[in-house]
Amino acid sequence: MPKITYNKLVRDRIPEIIEASGKVCVVETLDDDDYLLALDAKLDEELTEYHKEQNIEEFADLLEVIRAAAVARGYTVEELERVRAEKAAKRGGFETKLFLREAVEK
Repeated sequence: MPKITYNKLVRDRIPEIIEASGKVCVVETLDDDDYLLALDAKLDEELTEYHKEQNIEEFADLLEVIRAAAVARGYTVEELERVRAEKAAKRGGFETKLFLREAVEK
């Protein structure tokens, strides 16, 4: 029987889904430091997948990892949204599609 090595952070139900297909999974629960490292790697992985696919599923995956990373670093999802909204109020969002080429001193 062929073995597939993943060595990556996966969603909570993935082992259950794999085992339902008749395979056996080897998993471990990470400590906090390793979890943060794995979340950072997962964020990179999901961003790469978004660049390739550019679909709503990849946006959802990015959002899920960002939410998990915020919580793992001691923030709440509500705090994350509050800070995002405050920054948008102070500095704007990206709706007007501005691309700053340069600034010249007067």
